[in-house]
Amino acid sequence: MKQKTLHYITFAEYVKQALYSAKYETDTSLGKIPCVVGEVPQLVGCYTQGESFEEARENLREAIELWVTIALQRNEELPVIN
Repeated sequence: MKQKTLHYITFAEYVKQALYSAKYETDTSLGKIPCVVGEVPQLVGCYTQGESFEEARENLREAIELWVTIALQRNEELPVIN
C-alpha cells in the first residue's frame, strides 16, 4: 500500500494558491450596475463579488481567509489547491 506524502505550506501561501485558481465572471443581470463575481471552485461556497475585478479579487482574498479559518476551527481537512 502506497503512503501519502504530506506537504505543508503557510496560510498565506494557501490563500495565494486559492487566488490563482479563482474564476471570475461579469454578472450583467442587474443592468447598468457593474458586478464581477469571483469564486474558488475547490472551496465550496467560497465566492464574493465587487464592482470591478480588483474589488472582487480583494473581497475574494478576504473570503478565502475567512473560509480557511472557519474550516481550521472545525478541524476540517482543507482541499488540495494546485
